Amino acid sequence: MSYDSVLPARAQMATTLGFHIILACMGVALPTIVLLAEFAGLRRHDETALRLARRWSQVMGVLIAVGAVTGTVLSFEMGLLWPGLMRQYGAVLGFPFGVEGIFFFLEAIFAGIYLWGWQRLPGWAHFWSGVPIAVSGVFGAMSVIAVNAWMNQPGGFTEVNGRITSVNVWQVYFNHAAIYEMPHMILAAYMVAGFTVAGVYAAGILRGRRDRYHYTGFALGFVPAALLTPFQIFVGDTAARAIAHDQPVKFAAMEYVATTSRQVPEWLAGFYVNGHVYAGVKIPDLDSLLVGFGPGTQVTGWDSVPPADRPPVVWLIHLCFDAMVGLGFLLLLAGLWAAWEWWRRRRLPRQRLFWWLGAVSGVAAIVAMECGWVVTEVGRQPWVVYRLQTTTEAATTNGGVLTSLSVVVGLYAVIGAATIAIIRMLARRWRRGDAAEVCVPYGPSAASAGQRAGRPES
Repeated sequence: MSYDSVLPARAQMATTLGFHIILACMGVALPTIVLLAEFAGLRRHDETALRLARRWSQVMGVLIAVGAVTGTVLSFEMGLLWPGLMRQYGAVLGFPFGVEGIFFFLEAIFAGIYLWGWQRLPGWAHFWSGVPIAVSGVFGAMSVIAVNAWMNQPGGFTEVNGRITSVNVWQVYFNHAAIYEMPHMILAAYMVAGFTVAGVYAAGILRGRRDRYHYTGFALGFVPAALLTPFQIFVGDTAARAIAHDQPVKFAAMEYVATTSRQVPEWLAGFYVNGHVYAGVKIPDLDSLLVGFGPGTQVTGWDSVPPADRPPVVWLIHLCFDAMVGLGFLLLLAGLWAAWEWWRRRRLPRQRLFWWLGAVSGVAAIVAMECGWVVTEVGRQPWVVYRLQTTTEAATTNGGVLTSLSVVVGLYAVIGAATIAIIRMLARRWRRGDAAEVCVPYGPSAASAGQRAGRPES
């Protein structure tokens, strides 16, 4: 089976994973943002924050339900599309996948309790019932990332005559790549969720809805995401340096390093064609400086391995890496702008450019996250388990993948449209001000809730 013959399987996995990863980010980080709003409401007797928390929790429930469906599809695809991987290394990957399953069930159970408890639990009891949702989401994500990190840096097992005879589950779970992949993805999830929430309310403010409700909704999403952005850039820089050591050919594709050498330049954008970079900006010595803190640092090129062991379409890997980094710094700029204005005048910027930047920040975070996964997955090719098993060895030899790919694309388009329609329906109901939304009750009666939460917003 040739490498090109596995493209339909890779396309199907990329489609389902690219869709699910957005929901996974929301499942990991949105519960924390909901709890942050509820905490602010309880602490300050802020009716607006409590109302936001209740409404966001409904969106959280929808996204967790849809994520459960798309995540189940992915679990089946692991066996259907990549039987060689699961047959050879299923004994290794079983532990982190099993842990992820446990935390997903905990997340789903407590999400049900939290949604059910809005009118049935006292304020702080209800708040603490939501904490396991946030914790389970983080640990569940760590378990899935452990699998991907292991595929990039396999270890922690003994193989005799092609069979796995023993597995060190801790070395598998906390493998070398997990050290940087786990924080990088968890921080990305919080940035995606936070900036997406902020983007919705920034768009409302641009449309003239300049009330406390929209400013509070924007701040509760934007502030935590902006605070985490510099940490994400630091972790990303550390991860890139680790990849240069652990997976030098992937790094060479990320940075257009064709030949192992010193004083390697940094290319911003550009297309690599037949040994030349077109439409790119060249910064002399910068790549060596970033890798080893000195222009004399040697950087391994993709000439260090045979052509069959090199990643395909290096221009895609490079441009996705540049897009991820560029969008990360754009989001950092938005956070610094807001911090500067708050430090000087104790208010958010009034310029429309800032609010346009806030409105697109969610899309920017999602695109950056998706580009990061393209770099991770395409850059590892032709290996599915780095230096142990190729993608062609892992892929199914059965027919019908093109048919299943077509079905999946159509089905996910319907699921995506239905999810957006449900959330927009909820938003329209909130704007109408239904009676159930006038107060944010914890107890059985709205009147007692109003006394606890304070006066309703104007």
